[in-house]
Amino acid sequence: MSWPDEQLVACARAGDVESIAALVSGTHPHVRRFAYSLCASPEDAEDAAQEALIILYRKIGTLRASGALAAWMFRIVRNECLRQLRLMARPVEVASDVSMVSAEDEAMRRLEAERVATAIAALPIDQRQVLIMRDIQGYSGRMVADRLGISTAAMKSRLHRARSAVQHSLDGGFPEAGRE
Repeated sequence: MSWPDEQLVACARAGDVESIAALVSGTHPHVRRFAYSLCASPEDAEDAAQEALIILYRKIGTLRASGALAAWMFRIVRNECLRQLRLMARPVEVASDVSMVSAEDEAMRRLEAERVATAIAALPIDQRQVLIMRDIQGYSGRMVADRLGISTAAMKSRLHRARSAVQHSLDGGFPEAGRE
């Protein structure tokens, strides 16, 4: 299955409603496949694909070159998957009478959340799925293994590799202080 041709993209960019509809339906399988490779769960992938297609429908006129459709759509899907990951990783806000969070603290928290989301998004899909299901969604190890159709030992191995890779990424590729 190939991407829609440049003529269809050009007509859609010009505002032709039938071309836009054909473009959305023609890109759907590609967008879905890409979302499934990036997102943590099939549900997240479906949501990301739908959001990406909505953005395509609304903003096709802003695409600069007809030949850049695939790269543009992949970037949109990637951003949607990262947005969902950030939403899952966001801590639950608890009201506190003790103190207000400063703007600097909030900016630092957001920066750190972005770094973590980027590190997780860079993981291979098998490691990313295990890490998100276990550490973010809170599923038990057995449940993660069962849902992914792997042994508990394989799940633990993937989880260990994923956690190590994220930690390495967050440390900037340097070993922790005090370790040799």
